[in-house]
Amino acid sequence: MPLKKRPSRRILSVWLPLLEIDRLRQGAGKDDGRPIVLTMPVNGRPVISAADTVAAAGGVVPGMPLGDARALLPELRAVDADPAGTARDLERLADWCGRYSPIVALDGADGLLIDTSGCDHLFGGEAGLCRDLTGRIAEFGLTVRAALADTPGAAWAVARYGAGMAHGEATVVAPGTARTALEPLPVSALRLMQPVVEALTQIGLRRIGDLLPLPRAPLARRFGADVGRRLDLALGIAFEPVSPRLPVPPWRLRMAFPEPLVRPEDAAAVARRLVRALCERLERERLGVRDLTLAFYRADGGVVRATLGTGRPSRDPGHLLGLLREPLAGLDLGSVPGHGAEAAVLSASRVEPLSARQLGLTAETTDSGAEAMAELVDRLTHRLGPQSVVRPVLRESHVPERAVANLPPLARVAAPPVERPAARLAEWPRFRGLPARPLRLLPRPEPIEAMSLLPDSPPAMFYWRRLPHRVRHADGPERIAAEWWCDDSVTEAEAVRDYYRLEVEGGRRFWVFRRGLYRPEAAAIPVWYLHGLFA
Repeated sequence: MPLKKRPSRRILSVWLPLLEIDRLRQGAGKDDGRPIVLTMPVNGRPVISAADTVAAAGGVVPGMPLGDARALLPELRAVDADPAGTARDLERLADWCGRYSPIVALDGADGLLIDTSGCDHLFGGEAGLCRDLTGRIAEFGLTVRAALADTPGAAWAVARYGAGMAHGEATVVAPGTARTALEPLPVSALRLMQPVVEALTQIGLRRIGDLLPLPRAPLARRFGADVGRRLDLALGIAFEPVSPRLPVPPWRLRMAFPEPLVRPEDAAAVARRLVRALCERLERERLGVRDLTLAFYRADGGVVRATLGTGRPSRDPGHLLGLLREPLAGLDLGSVPGHGAEAAVLSASRVEPLSARQLGLTAETTDSGAEAMAELVDRLTHRLGPQSVVRPVLRESHVPERAVANLPPLARVAAPPVERPAARLAEWPRFRGLPARPLRLLPRPEPIEAMSLLPDSPPAMFYWRRLPHRVRHADGPERIAAEWWCDDSVTEAEAVRDYYRLEVEGGRRFWVFRRGLYRPEAAAIPVWYLHGLFA
């Protein structure tokens, strides 16, 4: 049986060598023209971590002490490095690059890897995609170089070590020619450790082309197995995955605009076209959408998104557009002329099977009630929030806060077993003749200061939220122990709760409990909590 050929990939490596310095110049306002270096403390003294082109031309290199750098360039401007801020900017740029491909990965602290397989035709070919990406990033004020090749290793090497590349340019390595493109590059382009690079250089192996004809076994014995592995990754002999920052949606539609959009009605028109096109495709595949995201990519590098989720699979354009109406109205597409949204991408991150609905001869025989309920639930969820529209379901637990679970309104709940209904009902507290529970439980039990006549007696008085309450009647205790199979981190004494129903002066009724037991040998004393309020 012949081996299945792996589909070809095209990987774009984007290198931003001066990312932190570029963002520093943009945020500094007026630039005084002095060379800039970034410093980080090493052993108590500042050391250069990055230098701009002017400082580098004057002999300043990363790793040099700041004092030595000032001796070379007295007018040097030193600024503390901000790796966290640079990482956030790189992530924002990676989000913006989602307009080119759904597979975008971070590559260290100064680069991106983009899998452009099947995406280049949207930009007039690979050269057009690279030219569009590097040109727009250069307009943001960032120094950028890029290369497109068959493997991440080859693209990385050409982007950083390719000869004749200027700022804002990209090199396209034709499919199947990675070996030719790698031969003139230095061995450091293989992403090897610096000691290995120095050892190879000392014996005259300075270029990748010097390593290619050599047998792998002697190289591995002398310099380690990493040399051969990096060669295989760069040449495509071994597979190197590109892990995207965000999950890749199974369904994705893209639309580019000849002029940037700034009006909300234009965004609504784009949403109608994309949603209807998506629903037509889903209908052919008998699928329905559960999670949908409409992203607008602005000309200034920003990305704004409108998201929705449905309680059950849907491919009704009217229903989905109705859910998108409010999120779209709150999007900021850009108020500056020429800086609106340049492209939009509609992504369905979760789809589920949805067969065609069987219609009856009359309207009464159709299943319109369930669909209308699902649409109502979706509208309420998007208007009030998912935490406000829930379905309480009983659970088999004597602990009050665990006896009820809030599930999505349309979630399916396993039915109780039919063979022993009476035995199952007997396990629930409300079927065992136990005292009534309060109608209102607090989100979490609140501690109170309680005073009782005897250690095991109900409180005679307690303070809740700084207000005193004198107890007139008390009923209890009702002892409830924690479920040891759910939480074994508490001791037996801490797991016991003694609940009391208290009526105070004025007629209010409370549900309180004492956590723990009074024991002479115990180091901790029991603590009182208020858990619920009676009507």
